[in-house]
Amino acid sequence: MAGAWRRAPWLFSVANVGTFLLLWQWLASAGVLSDLFFPAPTAVFAELWEGFSTGFLWVHIGSSFQNFTIGLGLSCLIAIPLGLVMGANRYVDALVSPYVWALASMPSVALVPLLVLMLGFTDAAKISLIVLSAVFPIMINCMAGVKTVDKSLLTAGQVFGAKKRQLYSRVVLPSAAPFVISGVNQGMSQALIGLVVAEMFATRQGLGYLMVRAQESFNAPLLYGVLILLVVISLTFVEIMRRLEARVAPWQTLDGI
Repeated sequence: MAGAWRRAPWLFSVANVGTFLLLWQWLASAGVLSDLFFPAPTAVFAELWEGFSTGFLWVHIGSSFQNFTIGLGLSCLIAIPLGLVMGANRYVDALVSPYVWALASMPSVALVPLLVLMLGFTDAAKISLIVLSAVFPIMINCMAGVKTVDKSLLTAGQVFGAKKRQLYSRVVLPSAAPFVISGVNQGMSQALIGLVVAEMFATRQGLGYLMVRAQESFNAPLLYGVLILLVVISLTFVEIMRRLEARVAPWQTLDGI
């Protein structure tokens, strides 16, 4: 039995979520939970079905997904190379790190008025906020990954005649790969927050806008439905990164535990 669960851990997740939904449905049907704040799961999924069948949800999902992927992709293109260089070169680190830490400590929501003032209610403003939310966690993790490389591995490479470029490509990058993946995961979470914040304040389209619209109309099933969609998007990217890590750094996977 234990072997079956180990071979198919998703069965446990399905059973866990299914039990939670059944309990939620029972409490809502019994009147223990208020429909205004905790609608039954059947009402939430009915609202989602109607949104998908009429097509209006696809428009908002497409807008959010497009801006999210563009913003996260730009963040990775900027943060990963710069973070790796910062970790490997102390002069670049000394030059760039004060600005990185200063901007990383600033709440991204505080930048919304400035971005709207500069870029208006456009996709460029939303993508900019996503990038500013995601780029610094990725950069900081990449920098930490290079700085925590085992010095004995570098020494062993030098003993065997490896040049600096070979040390970086065959020792530093593989050792830092788990940090890069972790940074992208953290950046992805921050990018999703930046997306929702931008769409709540600086747009008329997207899942964040739908949340505001549902709140203003007291449409709790739609509000919960949008939250479920955001969770699905987030978990999809997490699973993609998990599979990528299994390929790039298979030694990080703890099989048999």
